[in-house]
Amino acid sequence: MDASAMSDARTMPIRCAGRLPRPVTSIGWGAFKIGRNEGIKYPTPYDLPTDETATHLIHAVIDMGIGVIDTAPAYGLSEARLGAALGARRAEIFLSTKAGERFEDGRSTYDFSGHAVGASVAASLDRLRTTHVDCVWVHSDGTDLAILRDGGALQALAGARERGQVRAIGFSPKTLEGAMAALDDARVDALMLEFHPRETSMLPAVRRAGAEGRAVFVKKPLASGHLSPAEAIPWILQHPEVTCVVVGGLNADRLRATAALAQA
Repeated sequence: MDASAMSDARTMPIRCAGRLPRPVTSIGWGAFKIGRNEGIKYPTPYDLPTDETATHLIHAVIDMGIGVIDTAPAYGLSEARLGAALGARRAEIFLSTKAGERFEDGRSTYDFSGHAVGASVAASLDRLRTTHVDCVWVHSDGTDLAILRDGGALQALAGARERGQVRAIGFSPKTLEGAMAALDDARVDALMLEFHPRETSMLPAVRRAGAEGRAVFVKKPLASGHLSPAEAIPWILQHPEVTCVVVGGLNADRLRATAALAQA
């Protein structure tokens, strides 16, 4: 690790939530773009990096002090590329993945049954080449209340947590009602939700989660590329209940500049 990377690692702010197994950096990296470029909501298309380029970027992210990496089975090659690249550096990061969604043949399909979620966790661990992940998010398709009422997904994750495969259980809702219902379930340790200057409807859930010691991870903080980091990141982090802001991207210099906004 060079001197500049060491400086980044020392100065990256850390945030805590009582229900997480460990503190996390206030900026995390979403590993979507190293694995998938189909069915995207970003304003401009992009090419997938090569295996070598993806590996270099993964190590650059860790070197710059970002200690959270988020992936998903629906992110194409992402989990497998992380598993191949992390090696001994796995212990340096809070690693999260998702369950409930698959992306094949250009389309997403969803299955929140206990069997499907359990199988998804096992497959993710295999692709990531790890014995456990720090959090698994139930990745809602918008039917938040139905997923929670059925209970199979959370039951499967609770079993995985008992076996040591999962350290924290997360829910990623699409609606405020769903977020509040997730917080009503004692098994849920964390929420992952969209929250930025153009999307403030989740503020009541953010505040409640913080008051209850649940973690709040913010996804799509730049509104899928429609907000500038300088506009969004400081605004989000001014809310003390936010535990981590997950940003994406393939350019290490831009990621470093975005991460620096958390240190301002």
